[in-house]
Amino acid sequence: MSVGIDPNTLQLRDQVVSINRVTKVVKGGKNLSFSALVVVGDGNGHVGYGTGKAREVPMAIRKGIELAKKSLRKVNISATTIPHTVVGHYGAGRVLLKPAPAGTGVIAGGPVRAVVEAAGIQNVLTKSLGTTNPHNVVKATMEALLSLRSSEEVAAMRGKLVEDI
Repeated sequence: MSVGIDPNTLQLRDQVVSINRVTKVVKGGKNLSFSALVVVGDGNGHVGYGTGKAREVPMAIRKGIELAKKSLRKVNISATTIPHTVVGHYGAGRVLLKPAPAGTGVIAGGPVRAVVEAAGIQNVLTKSLGTTNPHNVVKATMEALLSLRSSEEVAAMRGKLVEDI
C-alpha cells in the first residue's frame, strides 16, 4: 500500500461514507453484521480509505479507520484545486474531476465529496459516471487523484522547463 507516510505525524480527520447492514445465512439462521466505508485525510494532500466489518457499527468504523490510515497516499494539489482534468475508473465506476477557480467550492456528491474534502481540495467540479456503489466511486476517485501530475513532473518527463509547458 503506502510507503513512508506515518499516520501518527499527521492531523487526520475521518469521515464515514457508508454503513451497510450485511447478513450471512448459516445453518442456525442469519448472522447480522455491519460494513463501514471510511475515508481519512489531513486536508493537506494526504488521503486514504478503508472498509471495516464487525458485529457493531462503532467497531466496524474503528476497523475501517485503521485500514484507511494504512492506505494513506499523497495527492498532487495546486493551491486550492487540482492541476488538470482527470477521469478515474474502478469497476463500473467512473469519476470526472475538473479544476475550478477560487470561490467555486466542492461541487460533488456523497462519496466523491468525502474523498476530495479529506484530501484538502477546496475548489473542484466533479461528476460521478456509471455506478452509484460507494465502494467503487471512492476507489475511482482515489485512482483519479493518484493519477494527477504536477506541472514540474510533466516538465521533467518531457525534458523541458515548467515555463515551456
